Amino acid sequence: MRSSRIVAALVLVLALTSLSPPAQAQTNRTTAAVFPAVVIGEDFPDPDVFQKNGTWYAYSTNNGRGHVPVASAPSATGPWTIRGDAMPGGPSASWAQPGRTWAPDVHPNPDGSFTLTYTAWHKSSGRQCIGVATSSSALGPFTPVGSQPLICPLGQGGAIDANTFVANDGTRYLTWKNDGNAIGQPSTLWLTRTTNNGTSLTGGNTAMLTSSSVIEAPDLVQRGSQFVLFYSGGGYNDCNYLTSYATAPSLSGPWTVAYRPLMTTASFDNRVCGPGGADFVGDKVFLHGWVNGSRHLYVADLGWANDFPVVRGSRVRTEAERGTLNHCVVRTGAAGASGGAVAAYIDYADSWVQVSVFAPSAGGYTLWVGYANGMGASSTHGLVVNGNSQGTVNYPVTGWDNWRQTSAPVTLNAGWNTIRLTKGTLYAEVDYLELQ
Repeated sequence: MRSSRIVAALVLVLALTSLSPPAQAQTNRTTAAVFPAVVIGEDFPDPDVFQKNGTWYAYSTNNGRGHVPVASAPSATGPWTIRGDAMPGGPSASWAQPGRTWAPDVHPNPDGSFTLTYTAWHKSSGRQCIGVATSSSALGPFTPVGSQPLICPLGQGGAIDANTFVANDGTRYLTWKNDGNAIGQPSTLWLTRTTNNGTSLTGGNTAMLTSSSVIEAPDLVQRGSQFVLFYSGGGYNDCNYLTSYATAPSLSGPWTVAYRPLMTTASFDNRVCGPGGADFVGDKVFLHGWVNGSRHLYVADLGWANDFPVVRGSRVRTEAERGTLNHCVVRTGAAGASGGAVAAYIDYADSWVQVSVFAPSAGGYTLWVGYANGMGASSTHGLVVNGNSQGTVNYPVTGWDNWRQTSAPVTLNAGWNTIRLTKGTLYAEVDYLELQ
């Protein structure tokens, strides 16, 4: 009952984290959200993408198109054209055999050449190891370098998923994974410094993250205040595959894993199945999704909220009780509510709840509001975005402490926006706001 709710202290800390939607009834579904777009509608898994001289290039794990399929486009959104096999001769015949050439990484070098780091099938052990190849063209052909793998810790299950990272000071590294889960051991994401256009290693290996679960496909980005290590988790061949991340103040750590994954099937409302193998390039993220037994290539807008990633179309939750409240209160001990607290008693003409949300790009979004309404009739809140009215949020009857979510379309500016819920008709308590 409303009269029995406990009034708690106001909390003014904004929480901004990725969300997998709860198993709750959804109402007022809108089409404002913009989900990742398919740009290659056939098998093109584990994408690596870069732009050079106005042309975009993308590479994938082996398939019917070759050992290292390559595609090009005039823009990130396409149209993309598959151009053939960037390494038609296959991996190094001295130590590898064709058949499992995975997760290529191609990096343009200062001298105009290109270095391909790839995963291949190690002949003598049957494990996966990392090799390197070079070419004078982004389209290849790439020629393997050396008679041995670049990275091959057989006692740790081998190595997969190399990815080039160049720090702001120009130092070049590879991130990679020892394939521990292939032999029933934990897997670690590693950082190794390279020289000579990435064709050789220098120094030792630095462990970043270790997990007994499957983690793979590392991609490291340096932001102004921190390093962001993206990675995939789960099995790649179903909708449980996901993308998460960890942050650290320096390359030596410590690494803090995000509270919620960045991209999941649920956070995209099932519009992408198993979003993973992601490559973060400027203001875009490229990822693959599972489609009828193959993995297609998608692209989505990427933004940075105080150096934390936000992907357009993937839900981001802000707890209402951690926003700014005026003439209303935080109610703690709210059974079943996200975080156990809600914004309550939004009952007066000057009552409102305001949060800040981050939009990777300008345009239409869907605002989801977690709420409870025990009034016996539908209620509303006014919806004010950046000081301007954008209609109302409608709350069908649920009963108190029976949390559901409703939605409303909103139009946002690129970057930070303020969303305020004001007193409307009757009453509702607000659990959280999610931007999608």
